[in-house]
Amino acid sequence: MGAAFRELNSALQLYRESAHTEDIGRALLVQVGELAQIAGWIASDAGQHGQAERAYRIGIAAARQAGDTTLVGNLAGSLAYQFSNTGQERAGVDLARAALDEAGPDAPPKTRALFFDRLAWAHTRAGEAQPAVRALGEAHDALSESTEDAAPPWAYWVSREELEVMDARVFTELHRPLRAVPLLTDVLSRYDATHAREVALYRSWLAIALADANEPEQAAEEARRVVSLSSKVTSERTAERSRIVLRRLQDFQQVPEIRDLLHDHGHLLSA
Repeated sequence: MGAAFRELNSALQLYRESAHTEDIGRALLVQVGELAQIAGWIASDAGQHGQAERAYRIGIAAARQAGDTTLVGNLAGSLAYQFSNTGQERAGVDLARAALDEAGPDAPPKTRALFFDRLAWAHTRAGEAQPAVRALGEAHDALSESTEDAAPPWAYWVSREELEVMDARVFTELHRPLRAVPLLTDVLSRYDATHAREVALYRSWLAIALADANEPEQAAEEARRVVSLSSKVTSERTAERSRIVLRRLQDFQQVPEIRDLLHDHGHLLSA
């Protein structure tokens, strides 16, 4: 995390203390915004939410000054995502909508898909099912218009597969396991297993969806995978998802597989 913030501070210092043309100044501001995105994401994943918010706000200001409204949308949407996940659900909805609006209808389709996905998650966390599902549809519609040449490099990871993951996460949070389980099962069957952090997160939602579907034995199996994968990565986010899964499965303590799971890993709940 320290390295990312050093890079961000160096870029800020270069912009503030060097003489440069207007074009170079704009390029430096865009670089500040992109570095702020990386630093904010790393800090947020580590549970350092105050540092993450400061980084995102520095990036928003820099991208706005550079006139890069799509980058503003990415940074503001990332901060909205953090708000949604840290008990500030209404602020998450408002900022996710503002990010989409500021990026505007002319933003590259792939980025609009990302911004709609974040809005869907914000509505989900706020308990607003219909707007959430509507935003998911708008994300898929936007991605269907996408051409790779139009997308900024930082949007490289946005794909149909990633949208399907968000679909499944939304349906899991809305307690619609019949929609969530097939989606997650299909995505995980195709997902690169070397991406341990992402696989741990996706399996955590699958475990919850299986519990909601009254399949505690399968949920226990997925939970073990989540805990195992989480132990191999440095991420407060995956650690918290492990705790969420274990807490959810406490409702099934009469099931032998769940009892064994909690016997082996219940100590994580007090971590």
